[in-house]
Amino acid sequence: MSAPALARFEGILNNRRADQRAHRRYPIALDIEYKLIHKGRVQRQGLGKTLDVSSGGVCFECSDTVPADSHIELVMMWPFLLEGVCPLSLVMQGRVVRIDGRRVAIQAKHHEFRTAGTRAPRVPARSEGGRSVVR
Repeated sequence: MSAPALARFEGILNNRRADQRAHRRYPIALDIEYKLIHKGRVQRQGLGKTLDVSSGGVCFECSDTVPADSHIELVMMWPFLLEGVCPLSLVMQGRVVRIDGRRVAIQAKHHEFRTAGTRAPRVPARSEGGRSVVR
């Protein structure tokens, strides 16, 4: 390769970002439940733990073998409560794009937060001489 061509090639490489991902990844460990879906039917279910999460996908670990290019739905138990009282889960549908041993990476096609379970109990008001008192 000639010197000008080599310089041009090095310039192109230097201009590329080190990480080509379009979405920022957040290293967070969340328990997940996943379902492998084929033709609208659940083929298999399993459990795992996230390694990192972004709006564009998730990388997680599981003990089962997950086929590449399969459609998947993940349900992640979100660590914060809605308005301080209602548990949330993050539901993500997508496609398995990479497998590396126990690590599985999915590309998200859709994600949404859903309420999960029942509200946390609040202290009930009790009556005291005709008026309600909350303690």
